[in-house]
Amino acid sequence: MLADNVLFTVVAEEALRGSDLRAISLWTQHQPSWSDLNFLFLTHHGGGTERNPLAAQLSDALGNVTFIERPFHPTTFFSVARTALKARHRQYEGRSAMEAVAEAGERLATALIAGKLSAWELDLDTMALVASADLRAVFGRGPAVPFGYAELLASIHPDDRGRVAEAIGRAGGGEDLAVEYRTLWPDGGEHWAETRARLVRTRGRRKLVGVCSNVTERKTAERALRSENETLEARVAVRTAELEQAHRMALEQIAQREAAERKLVQSQKMEMIGQLTGGVAHDFNNLLMAVLGNLDVLRRHLGHDPKAARLIEGALQGAQRGASLTQRLLAFARRQELSIAVADLAELVRGMTSLIERTIGPMVELRVDLPEAPARALVDSNQVELALLNLVVNARDAMPGGGALTLTLDTLPAPEGGDDFVRLAVADTGIGMDRATLERATEPFFTTKGVGKGTGLGLSMIQGLSEQLGGRLRLSSVEGEGTLVELLFPAVTAQTAPAPLRPEPEPDARAEPLAAAAEEEAAGRLRILLVDDDSLISMSTADMLEDLGHDVLEANSGEAALRYLDAGEAIDLMITDFAMPRMNGAQLAQAARELRPDLPILLATGYAELPPGAEIDLPRLGKPYDQRQLEAQIEALRIGPREVCPAARGR
Repeated sequence: MLADNVLFTVVAEEALRGSDLRAISLWTQHQPSWSDLNFLFLTHHGGGTERNPLAAQLSDALGNVTFIERPFHPTTFFSVARTALKARHRQYEGRSAMEAVAEAGERLATALIAGKLSAWELDLDTMALVASADLRAVFGRGPAVPFGYAELLASIHPDDRGRVAEAIGRAGGGEDLAVEYRTLWPDGGEHWAETRARLVRTRGRRKLVGVCSNVTERKTAERALRSENETLEARVAVRTAELEQAHRMALEQIAQREAAERKLVQSQKMEMIGQLTGGVAHDFNNLLMAVLGNLDVLRRHLGHDPKAARLIEGALQGAQRGASLTQRLLAFARRQELSIAVADLAELVRGMTSLIERTIGPMVELRVDLPEAPARALVDSNQVELALLNLVVNARDAMPGGGALTLTLDTLPAPEGGDDFVRLAVADTGIGMDRATLERATEPFFTTKGVGKGTGLGLSMIQGLSEQLGGRLRLSSVEGEGTLVELLFPAVTAQTAPAPLRPEPEPDARAEPLAAAAEEEAAGRLRILLVDDDSLISMSTADMLEDLGHDVLEANSGEAALRYLDAGEAIDLMITDFAMPRMNGAQLAQAARELRPDLPILLATGYAELPPGAEIDLPRLGKPYDQRQLEAQIEALRIGPREVCPAARGR
């Protein structure tokens, strides 16, 4: 158990009586130079070395032994142990110092080798020179040749010998030594050496400690440069070009690394916001669902109270704004599917003019330049409206003292003979942006607005929307003059326009029970199984369904719904939530199809997209929904599924 990490050893006399101490003695003798492990030997009272042979033997074998006679007071033992501990810690400090010195020596040796330097020492009192083999090589002498101070001076060129001796004399007075001189080798060759040294005082003695190097190649190069002075300018130009190229390459590498780091940070931010919104969206949409559903039903049964109707309408608008905000955030974080269709952007802007005027206020002048002819593009009209409104708000905030806001719509020819673009431009006369701000304007979470006045998601969401639609976003700005934002969308002509969005298809077999029920009951009454683990959502949806004239069976879990189906209940349609404990909506739908393959199923969910592994071919109703949306979805199931726009597939 003896090792360098042992602090000290406490040994009772009885433990070693009759033992072979050679192994312990051998370990003690081979301790590192810094180590002297202390053994605290517990002996009997009066058992000194003169009367205790074991004690004497232990002292000879282990060296650093402290004897403690028993019985002893705890304070005595504590004092001795603390002393041994302090001594061991000082040994550790010595080890660290030795290691540091050794490491410094290795670094110094490496530096000398790398710099082709030779170390030397000169005792100024005795003029004794300590020279390494490398130093002898600088003067052309072999390692076996005696080389003292006299030999060193004799190896220096006569014209430089006096200058070197004078420099050594000044160094003895404290001045740093730095001198270059010629040397004469035994073969008669002339070389150059450089010597640098500093005065060191050690125990009253003065020494010059320094390095020496062979600088013949450098001196030869200097002479060559002087002799080729006429080509110096060209050489400098070449070297400058090389440095500039290296500098450009370094800047490009730095820019690429910074761009990669920014992309990584953006990716991590996107992942974080996606996880955050995906985790809370379902519950938030459920809350809005309960509010919207109950208010919608309440409005239908209100009567003729204008004030109550106005209050309910205001509450509905507030809840719908919350739902719209959630959907926009989910669309940004989860890349939600877009409802793409051919739209006339000129008509879209005209329809928003009144809203834009109210948004910008009286201090901003609105100018609209729209073409007479339709400007058709394949877009998601709702998302484009939101993007335009966002740009208008940004422009208004950039003109706190008022100004002019110009909306322009025109067609731009695409480069290289591609499809044309419909350009929607928003220009303001506000404060503008400097170059650094403009470069970061579309970064997620970057904003120049104050705390609580912007998330920094607006332009990045608009850029993502335009690219997802096959277009692009262009920004230009001049500080103090204003900003121009251009949204480009692929133009749609009569030849390239897609087929009608909802051609009538053949009826789906899953809708046959609904069609049959509609034929049997003149009022279209259906028997609907409603599955939701949230009692508020279940109650609100059941009220909306009953208000539409349907019969409702409620189940608060997938297991309860399967019991209804297994019992043979007459059910025309099942509406199920997705996120439920133990069995989610997708798993319930699969189990229900095994019992009733032709049962139409409607999946209601607050998720922007289902989690991985939960994909299932079911019509979906996004939460929160109102009674009109619920009725429209049920009616769509009556007549069978419809095709979406071909251009929107896969988005």
